[in-house]
Amino acid sequence: MKSFATRIIDWQRLHGRHNLPWQQTRDPYRIWLSEIMLQQTQVATVVGYYERFLTRFPDVASLARATEDEVLALWSGLGYYSRARNLHAAAQQIVASHAGHFPETAAGLMQLPGIGRSTAAAVAALAHGQRCAILDGNVKRVLARHTGMAGWPGDKKVETALWHCAESRLPVRGLDAYTQGMMDLGALVCTRSQPDCARCPVAGDCVAHTENRTRDLPTPRPKKNLPERQTQMLLLLDRGELLLEKRPARGIWGGLWSLPELDASADSAQHCRQRWGYAVEAQHALPPLIHGFTHFRLAIQPVRLHLAPRTTTPPGHVWLPLEDVLDAALPAPVRKLLLPLATA
Repeated sequence: MKSFATRIIDWQRLHGRHNLPWQQTRDPYRIWLSEIMLQQTQVATVVGYYERFLTRFPDVASLARATEDEVLALWSGLGYYSRARNLHAAAQQIVASHAGHFPETAAGLMQLPGIGRSTAAAVAALAHGQRCAILDGNVKRVLARHTGMAGWPGDKKVETALWHCAESRLPVRGLDAYTQGMMDLGALVCTRSQPDCARCPVAGDCVAHTENRTRDLPTPRPKKNLPERQTQMLLLLDRGELLLEKRPARGIWGGLWSLPELDASADSAQHCRQRWGYAVEAQHALPPLIHGFTHFRLAIQPVRLHLAPRTTTPPGHVWLPLEDVLDAALPAPVRKLLLPLATA
């Protein structure tokens, strides 16, 4: 039987993905951007964001010159917004400290904000031909099943063993095809549920396949009950404009524009009077919305309030015409709440 790497390379060249917009390039900027966007996000979702992002920021210098608000606005809806802030910070560091040139080694790339070991390896391998192993979620699943490795991949000991496995299987030649093939195999064949083992080039010596353990491997994350938090979100309207509030730079939705929030049991009209001096002429509770985070669920009660004409804008806030609000850098659930209002 051919080596594991050779089978992956042969399969990728015949059956892998070859037409994704970030393929067929050695440009580290484009490869890096795709790798950051693909963290925690499926390819089908990323493609549109990737193309729009490149249209606005075609190179690292243009990204470095942008404001954080401009970057976050293009990222709006993609989630995990720390990725966008780190992307922007890394671009500025590349321009300021590296004369606009990406480091060529994985170790050098890991010194940039938001670039971990696997992302650095992918950029170094695909852009610069460095012999580096990647270990994203797809690759972890392929290796855990093929070796029969039990244990949640997020556990440090299991992850260390997977890194050792990934590094030991690197080919001497065909690294591009192998790296892409490992990602493709996990995305297209060795999927989380219902893997298509009949199409897998390494099924012949896959422990999970031969022992009928594909449903059990990789071991799922230990389950725990997610706490629920409750909040009110205020849709404050005045003469066709909506009030948005800038979130703190750190924390949930850091740096994004959102709706003012207050305790779920608070009186929203009284809050408007006491905090901003706004008089509420009418208010209406909208259907609640549940939004899931990794560590908790957020129960949102949106309230629509029509104000008497205001005379002030509080610091850290902005009034935007309804037709412009969807252009702002908004968290996904806020965008969902505002979509019917902005497109009415």
